[in-house]
Amino acid sequence: MADPIIELTGICKSFQEGERERVVFRNASLAVETGEWLFLLGRSGSGKSTLLNLLSGIDLPDSGEVRVAGQPLNRQSERERTLFRRSSIGFVFQFYNLIPTLTVLENVLLPLELAGLLNPEHDKLARDLLEQVGLADRAASFPDRLSGGEQQRVAVARALVHRPKLVLADEPTGNLDAETGRQVLDLFQRLLRESGTTLVLVTHSAEVAALADRVLTIENGLLVEAGRRSGGKP
Repeated sequence: MADPIIELTGICKSFQEGERERVVFRNASLAVETGEWLFLLGRSGSGKSTLLNLLSGIDLPDSGEVRVAGQPLNRQSERERTLFRRSSIGFVFQFYNLIPTLTVLENVLLPLELAGLLNPEHDKLARDLLEQVGLADRAASFPDRLSGGEQQRVAVARALVHRPKLVLADEPTGNLDAETGRQVLDLFQRLLRESGTTLVLVTHSAEVAALADRVLTIENGLLVEAGRRSGGKP
């Protein structure tokens, strides 16, 4: 079996909230295979977003090891983690996080620009992605001219433009109505499943979680398996 794309070993993480310490993870461990869809299900404040921050190197554990795509993030400098994030991870957020002063096309190209990888060929790649998410005719529009569902489709294209090894999605349908949310999840199915991209997605919706290969919850500082697709990955 190939090495997991994600390996967490003995992770401890806590935050100081006033005079009280809130423990999020207490000796938590996890392994995720390449191409696996792992969803984190649970209430707000349970630590789901903290896990995404650890996987992206935005945050560091108090102790333990975070290894993503072979990189020991907890032993890297902030600059090394930033460069790794830009080259290897795609992000989709609940509130889209598009840059309002950039056009749709410029927003999609932003990860490549930040990583210093932008070249003329990428314009076609970004336009092809916009076509795949049904927004080829909106490339020159600004985000405030788009509906919420359209903005989230732009965010999906942006997350994939640099062909990341891992996509992290934080409540990507949480700000959308049920039908638009289903359309965005259909995009994930079509664009990520076909390419074998690993997805870690945070949700509070059991309906969304039903699409996962594996569902985890966070209980007493540990990552606990709450469900698995019958027969493993499709």
